[in-house]
Amino acid sequence: MAGQRNGRTVHDLRRENRAAVLQRLYFEGPMSRFTLGPATGLSSGSISNVVSELVTEGWVEEAGSVESDGGRPRTLLRVAPGRGQLIGVDVGETRVRVELFDLSLSELARAERPLTLKGHDVGGIAEHIRDGIGEVLDAAGGADEGLLGVGIGVPGIVARDGGLGAVVHGQTIGWNAVPLESLLRETGQLPASVPYFIDNGAKTLGQAEMWFGAGRGTRNAVVVLFGSGVGACVVTEDVEQGRAVEWGHLTVRVQGRRCRCGARGCLEAYAGAEALLERWQEAGGRPPGGMDEESGLTAMLGAAYPESGGAADPTALLVLEETAEYLGAGLSDLINLFQPERILVGGWAGLQLGQRFLTAVKRYIPTYALSYPAGRVTIGLGRLGPDAVTVGAATLPLADFFARGGRRAAPVREAEVPGWQTALEGRSTP
Repeated sequence: MAGQRNGRTVHDLRRENRAAVLQRLYFEGPMSRFTLGPATGLSSGSISNVVSELVTEGWVEEAGSVESDGGRPRTLLRVAPGRGQLIGVDVGETRVRVELFDLSLSELARAERPLTLKGHDVGGIAEHIRDGIGEVLDAAGGADEGLLGVGIGVPGIVARDGGLGAVVHGQTIGWNAVPLESLLRETGQLPASVPYFIDNGAKTLGQAEMWFGAGRGTRNAVVVLFGSGVGACVVTEDVEQGRAVEWGHLTVRVQGRRCRCGARGCLEAYAGAEALLERWQEAGGRPPGGMDEESGLTAMLGAAYPESGGAADPTALLVLEETAEYLGAGLSDLINLFQPERILVGGWAGLQLGQRFLTAVKRYIPTYALSYPAGRVTIGLGRLGPDAVTVGAATLPLADFFARGGRRAAPVREAEVPGWQTALEGRSTP
């Protein structure tokens, strides 16, 4: 076909060239036109054309200059941070957090909505998301013209439906095939030109750590989200964007404790923060009343490892040691299945438990993992803090923006039926 080369059109090639330049400037810039050529593999003519387009459109700007070998100083280029905005949403176990970022992922505004005991009511969550989006946009001046998209991290499995968009199967929070994208599109205040990107929260955390955190430079890793429950994102050379796995619902004890999902013996029933506090209380511990999970976990750690030098709570210590073994066995399953170079533990509970607890977890890896993959993996904490899910959620529209070569997504339209279907609609067999 005219205009195609190896199955790709000229339009495809131009988009790919723009994407290559944008991503190099974003992750490795500022860079000069001279260094962009070898970095992207593009000719000097292609670099000149692409950069000229992106500068004219405002996506790329000058960022100073650098001396060259015997010639004029070379102008440095970077992605213009103020040209576009991104929203990241974390639908967590205890709150909904909404953050507005510029293109450099500097936070511009934040809104939080705490969740009650029945806080995962679908209508209530959608309302929290809508209100949070409105609040952060108002804080930044109220305009949404520069908004490239809204990324949302949710608990559970996210499936795609051609008519409904992202559909969430969140068994632990009582969501059965919730058409969250369609619901937000129907009742939200954003124009059709602003896309929604919805995915599992562990996957968004994984993407954030792989792009900007402790996973940079690794091609085969597992990023663990340890909060009220537990989940994981597996990144391999075949799946560079990562895929969420329901690691928390791996069976670690047959006929064990009842999990929130309804099954028995899941890892989450022993190792999630919610289960950890329940087990402390069931074993005779005395968690302070009226606390949320984060405060309760702080109290448990303080009881097990008193900073004042007093006597440790033996019950808290025992439960934490048992939990370390369950997590060690769970991580060993990930090691045996995926043979990662690196495992990163993130999420508010994982980071709060910290390095001392992680050291206890790692003691059990030789007991449960195969020796060859266990000897090649490193295990550490994530670097992006307890709010990394919102950063990761914001990378979803950013990744789409890169893939489009700096073009905005087309407005969402109602699905059109094929012409033959319309033409033959009135014909039927008598």
